[in-house]
Amino acid sequence: MRSLRRLPDLSDNYTWLLADDAVGTALVVDPGEARPVLEALAADDLVLTAILLTHHHSDHIGGTFELADQFPEAVVYAPDDDRISCAARRVSDGDVVAIPSPAARFRVIEVHGHTRSHIAYYGEGLLFCGDTLFSLGCGRLFEGEPADMLASLDRLAALPGDTRVCCGHEYTLANAAFARTVEPDNDVLAARTDAAHALRARNIP
Repeated sequence: MRSLRRLPDLSDNYTWLLADDAVGTALVVDPGEARPVLEALAADDLVLTAILLTHHHSDHIGGTFELADQFPEAVVYAPDDDRISCAARRVSDGDVVAIPSPAARFRVIEVHGHTRSHIAYYGEGLLFCGDTLFSLGCGRLFEGEPADMLASLDRLAALPGDTRVCCGHEYTLANAAFARTVEPDNDVLAARTDAAHALRARNIP
């Protein structure tokens, strides 16, 4: 049986772990640090088989070297960017990442804007979008133009409506606060903001 786990790390990052609990294998996406991943793997006696990276920022790849040392058979997938030196396999738009165990297939989607080489992984009803799409917001433009980010968001918006979005940070309350300054009279936004506060009070993403 497959399970998806959210592993908070650093100040507000999320590393995502997808496990096949029946066979004892797991993959992780954007490990900012190794400790939360190692603790989760040890707690459920899981073997790490793959690491998926969306972009080069240290808070998304910082734990990769230690995890690769602990699990040398784990394959590291990353965009074609020489700032990510730990990659074993480079992937680009349209490529398919097929993980034997936990059995999963993801299509690679280029989503430039936050960085010039940012990618997302879509499959199994999940979207691992790194720092491109967040609840009530999008990523900061470090290396792209607004048109790049808009094109990337349009690509993600075209995915099926029941897709589970697994973003790289918990930015909802900050995004809501900004959105309220732009649309202070938006009642739907106000309700969404209140709901977000209630969820975060219970440590729910």
